[in-house]
Amino acid sequence: MSLDLRPFGDLGHFKLGWLDARHHFSFGEFHDPERMGHSVLRVWNDDIIRPGKGFDPHPHRDFEIVTYVRRGAITHEDNMGNRGRTEAGDVQVMSAGTGVVHSEYNREDEDTWIFQIWFRTDAAGHAPHWETAAFPKTDRAGVLVPLASGQASADGALPIHQDATLYGATLPAGSAVTHRFAPGRSGYLVAATGAVLVNGQRVAARDGLAIAGEDTIVIEASEDSELLLADLP
Repeated sequence: MSLDLRPFGDLGHFKLGWLDARHHFSFGEFHDPERMGHSVLRVWNDDIIRPGKGFDPHPHRDFEIVTYVRRGAITHEDNMGNRGRTEAGDVQVMSAGTGVVHSEYNREDEDTWIFQIWFRTDAAGHAPHWETAAFPKTDRAGVLVPLASGQASADGALPIHQDATLYGATLPAGSAVTHRFAPGRSGYLVAATGAVLVNGQRVAARDGLAIAGEDTIVIEASEDSELLLADLP
């Protein structure tokens, strides 16, 4: 059994004038051979984007890219003709498939905070796809709600091409939620805000926790908290 804490201060750090990024796994100029991903989870970036700035058009392929907006909003455009704005608490999914060119900009008058979460695809050659959805935080109070998933049982989640599910929850201080892993599965948990105990391991805001060999985790909120949990094959 293993609970491997990745404190926020130990994450990879890349800063430009318009972008302040933390990397849970090797990405760009940050390379750590011990942190090349976790199961099919390859990227978890914690990005703060300044107003009026963002990522210019660039290509991707064969990744399932989930963007979770924590503050502000992000505006997406791609060469498939999609354009959309995703607000705080909501989620967008881009299945890059055979290839897509897209941009992501903060068109707001305040900083935008996002998690960029990349899963390896289950097979090459899928048709590219983009979709966004609102997930009210009231629906996630004390419950792990599936936000994006490749599992048929994850009702209401945005679809991805991978046997993984990204859950979100908001936990009032003193409350708890339990998650059970199927045999052989693992997880990665990030506290977006607040602080939680996971089977007794403290996870502060923006820390990451790699979970392996645990049948069940109990997540207890030490203070009002918002968290994401990836359930992985």
